[in-house]
Amino acid sequence: MISNRLPQHLLVIDDSELQRQFMVELCGDMGIDNVLQAVDGFDAVAQLKTNPLIEAVILDLEMPGMDGVEVLHELVRLGLDPAVIVASARESVLLNVVESMGKSLGLRLLGVLQKPVLYEQLASSLSRFSVAQLRAEHSEAQAPGPQLNEQDIERALREREFVAYFQPKVGLREGQLKGVEALIRWQHPQHGLLAPVHFIELVERSRYISEVTLQMLDMSLQYCRRWHDAGLPLSFSINVSARSLADSKLADKIIERVAASGIAPHHVILEITESAIMVDLGTTLGTLARLRLKGFGLSVDDYGTGFSCMLQLSRVPCSELKVDRAFVNGASQSLHLRILLESALDIARKLSLRVVAEGVETREDWMLLRSLGCGEAQGYFVAKPMPGDALLPWWRANRDRVQMLGALAE
Repeated sequence: MISNRLPQHLLVIDDSELQRQFMVELCGDMGIDNVLQAVDGFDAVAQLKTNPLIEAVILDLEMPGMDGVEVLHELVRLGLDPAVIVASARESVLLNVVESMGKSLGLRLLGVLQKPVLYEQLASSLSRFSVAQLRAEHSEAQAPGPQLNEQDIERALREREFVAYFQPKVGLREGQLKGVEALIRWQHPQHGLLAPVHFIELVERSRYISEVTLQMLDMSLQYCRRWHDAGLPLSFSINVSARSLADSKLADKIIERVAASGIAPHHVILEITESAIMVDLGTTLGTLARLRLKGFGLSVDDYGTGFSCMLQLSRVPCSELKVDRAFVNGASQSLHLRILLESALDIARKLSLRVVAEGVETREDWMLLRSLGCGEAQGYFVAKPMPGDALLPWWRANRDRVQMLGALAE
């Protein structure tokens, strides 16, 4: 679990002295004493440009001169990167638009709150700071990305440079480790460990995509065998791309490999995106049908982000829904997100599907999902992705903590 370090240097941006003082007092109650104030957008930008210690801002939207939306755009233009909490008395629909804008601009948005802001709401948003900081540091460490080509992919396959990391999925009710998602990394001989953002598009466009998928499957099966032998009968999920699904021979290759491993097919879940279903529809649906008949799990990944997503569910013989992090992260504070999340869970229940919520980053996310009857959670609040050899030690060290979360009263 990521430690919940709060930012220690904040800037409150609001044209109302009363509102600024109120925010300062809330922050003080949380032990944050280094809180600066800005009376408008121009003042805020000037302070941010000259004070590198400022880690986060609490920003009002309606201000004379430079309003909050302009401030957000100015942060991006100037390359300033504080974590941001938006606090405004405007209607929730407008706040949702600002939230979407902030995310599309790449801002580290911790929350969008409707005034009057409660202590619990502000504390929940600020608790996301550690995760946002970790992601920013990770992105900074990874950039700029290396220049790669198909020859690099071919060599990586031959030299087995692709490695599998695994992120735990735990039951929200009982706090048990249910399974893992296999996530690809590239241990490059010159560039070190590369995250998927640097190579996955190249892999998916290449003629090697099915080979990469099968190599990930082989690695996952090997680790799954170890976990089962250690008394932990976990399932694992693996992402399958649109081009792989359109390969008519893929189903045979998956079936053969799983049979040879001795792992029962119901422990293997193939994750597909909604958009992938539309590529070569006839072949794709045939592949999915064959795999489901053999007992494999099928999961619709990033549910809610595709086009005509409910129609796709009627076409796919899926056994699981993965609710996209866009609906999970912040739903405890946003009425609109909560309604969308409840709708996804309700559809899953009516279709008798398991549900995994992605992007669970705070205790508030966990408690909301638990209260809504979601089955499983995956995200930094539980654990970061880790090498396969690290999973059993992680579970031994964190089992009591996770089981206590499962036993929490709503």
